[in-house]
Amino acid sequence: MSLMILYSSFAGCIHTNNTESVEDTGGETFQAYSIVAPIDTGINVYHDHFVLNETLPNWMLEGLGVTMWCNITTEGTWQERYEADRESCWDIINSSDIVYFPGTRIIGTTPDDETDIPILDDPSDGHGTAVTGAVLDANPDAIIFFVEGFSDAAVLAAANQPLVDIITTSFGPIGSIPVPGIEDATRVAVVENKKIHTGAADNTPSPTVQDSTAGPPWSIGVSGYAEEDDDQKETMSGSYPDIAADWTQMLPNHDDTDGYHQTSGTSFATPRTAGVLSQVLTMLRQGSGDVSTGASEERGGLLVNGTNLSISNDDVRDALNLSAWYPSSSTWDPTSGTLPISPIAPCVQVGWGVVNLSNIKSIHDHLAGLETMPQRPTDVVACMEANQAIREAYWGG
Repeated sequence: MSLMILYSSFAGCIHTNNTESVEDTGGETFQAYSIVAPIDTGINVYHDHFVLNETLPNWMLEGLGVTMWCNITTEGTWQERYEADRESCWDIINSSDIVYFPGTRIIGTTPDDETDIPILDDPSDGHGTAVTGAVLDANPDAIIFFVEGFSDAAVLAAANQPLVDIITTSFGPIGSIPVPGIEDATRVAVVENKKIHTGAADNTPSPTVQDSTAGPPWSIGVSGYAEEDDDQKETMSGSYPDIAADWTQMLPNHDDTDGYHQTSGTSFATPRTAGVLSQVLTMLRQGSGDVSTGASEERGGLLVNGTNLSISNDDVRDALNLSAWYPSSSTWDPTSGTLPISPIAPCVQVGWGVVNLSNIKSIHDHLAGLETMPQRPTDVVACMEANQAIREAYWGG
């Protein structure tokens, strides 16, 4: 398949039906932030899920290079609001614009011109709205730098933003077939610009190591497990990833203002993981007085650069791995369509293990130096070191 065909296919899209301000050393209050960049179809800026009853600070808007403000309509149906805003917003956005939507937590851009409505999830889409909803379900305080597209250019639009912390992508080659994809762009994001990238494994049992979204060693490859059902591995979810996260979620609709739908796939497990890590960064920044975001050169390539606390993307990834865990196979329901977590080498199913909202405290406390997590068993470490070695040999270190 051509790249255009592959990247119009989502890695996971199977449909079924606060932080408080503290005082800094100068006696003034500040709010810690974390910025997540989903790369996807578009986003429904009219949905209640994305409302923010405050204006984002000037340093953030200027740092993200905002070129345009769209004051969106807040009354009426989705269609009525869209029609009311066409002349002042949607019809005049171009590929060089970075648009802030006051009253929401969204800044958006569309670096590729091949779209019917820039940034907005139009009626034929919907994937990006759900993906972004999954980020905010894990971290309701996250700020969204949304990029519409499925190309290197789309990923680089976020990778080259100094203030972005985490990039999350939920698209890639069907069946994880070994073809080039966005790995060059995600390498820029992580290796050169020190951000975090969460990439969705395919919705097949295929190994993820050769998957261009989830496989590169600098990316965090995410598979799925049945959280709050039988807690086992989802059968139609990539094998031997870095971690597994919640497969089925209730996420916002793309064509109304307050509706939700249940949907499943690694497409949503992946941004949920991004949200978990974003929440950790927000907490660490708040606790250490770190008033900015990203991992720019000015911040020493550090994701957290606070008072007596310095955290890199490597530190975050190591803590994520330590926090993951393996559910017991005793909870397996043979009628659920899942696979039981094997007591022997469960790493080949779900990598380091599963991650959900319960991991946030342990990751935070470990990185903040409050409580050290124990090392993983030697067999798990050996299994995942082999995983990393294979990925480095395939993709480069």
